[in-house]
Amino acid sequence: MRYETFDVVPLSRRAEWSEGQPISELMSLAIANPDLISLAAGFVDERTLPVAAASRAVEEIFNDPQLARAALQYGTTPGFVPLREAILARHLSADHVAPSESGLTVDQVVCTAGSNQLLHLISECILDPGDIMLCGSPTYFVYLGTLANLGARAIGVTTDAEGMDPDSLEATLQQIDAKGELHRVKGIYVASFSDNPCGITLPIDRRRRIVDIAKRWSQSARLVVIEDVAYRELLYSGDDIPSMRSLDADGDTVVLAGTFSKPFSPGIRVGWGLLPEYLVEPVGNQKGNIDFGSPNFNQLLMAKVLELNLFDPHVQTLCAQYRKKMRAMLDAMDTHLSALPGVSWVKPTGGLYVWLRLPAEIDAGPGGKLLTEAMREGMFYVPGEYCYPLEGEPACKNTLRLSFGVQSTERIRIGIESLARAIRKFVVQ
Repeated sequence: MRYETFDVVPLSRRAEWSEGQPISELMSLAIANPDLISLAAGFVDERTLPVAAASRAVEEIFNDPQLARAALQYGTTPGFVPLREAILARHLSADHVAPSESGLTVDQVVCTAGSNQLLHLISECILDPGDIMLCGSPTYFVYLGTLANLGARAIGVTTDAEGMDPDSLEATLQQIDAKGELHRVKGIYVASFSDNPCGITLPIDRRRRIVDIAKRWSQSARLVVIEDVAYRELLYSGDDIPSMRSLDADGDTVVLAGTFSKPFSPGIRVGWGLLPEYLVEPVGNQKGNIDFGSPNFNQLLMAKVLELNLFDPHVQTLCAQYRKKMRAMLDAMDTHLSALPGVSWVKPTGGLYVWLRLPAEIDAGPGGKLLTEAMREGMFYVPGEYCYPLEGEPACKNTLRLSFGVQSTERIRIGIESLARAIRKFVVQ
């Protein structure tokens, strides 16, 4: 019998939808140019990683043979119960909500392999191909890749110096409704604390309004607000404010996605979510099909870190270090960029990023000349164009995201000076 041979294996539509995501292109550029000062990567500074705290936690685990065996065994799909209890207690304390008043139970807490897995699981549960997620414009570009991979549409909502504009959100919903597509809108994604890419913390009044808008527009389908709090602990100015989840009195609208990656260790890969009750089972079903339990050892390690009170002192140290780095970047921008016409930036409240806007005629995107010139000058950045959804508020190609997370204060200064030299070649004086 003769069999036909094929040169190409047919791929699924999701494999095709996943092509061309910027994270791969950015990493390829960075690897191909290792001598550049990268102000692009959203990594944490390896010199601040909690080696001593993690070592002590691991030692404590292995000093208890029963606990060590439990750590090395499979865990449950929703995660290690003591860690989930600690996460819930910390969340309620941060929001100044009494456990008896929260309406939340540990059953609504799920541990994941980083917060990106939680974002993916929630999106899998609420979105079909062609469905719509409303996002800030700009927003977290990795999540835009997740949405593209699911065949969903991301529509951008206008943001300003205080984050997503509720009036623009309402107007966007009205426009979608007028097109007869309201039934396709399934959620609103908001990074509410020191967001990526702008470093903006959404004010309390906007939080209330966005939650209220989601509830009022839940007509043909429930609108879920996905609140990403990845940078909540990394706060360098101002006071912490309640999460959007605490403003959801019915507990049926806001999904809260958190992580220990940025405030403790990205290598441990422990994230978590607080879910409305109706999403607990479907998220668990999706997660069970993927991993039937995120890495158990990592969860026991994080539980021990919290139990030994090693987490909060590390966060304090981390914030002190990043505050210096942020100040170094802002001071360098004042020195080298403030005199250039049409150049402005957002002073972040925390996180790892500064959002820079250039004159409209300068293309800072992947197809523009500035990125090539900046690399010639010895530095690298994330084109802001990557952070805009394909629909809705138009992308601004004259924007870029700078990260102060990885580099030393001296290399941050040199990187900004190099960027300034590149920008001057395109600025009309």
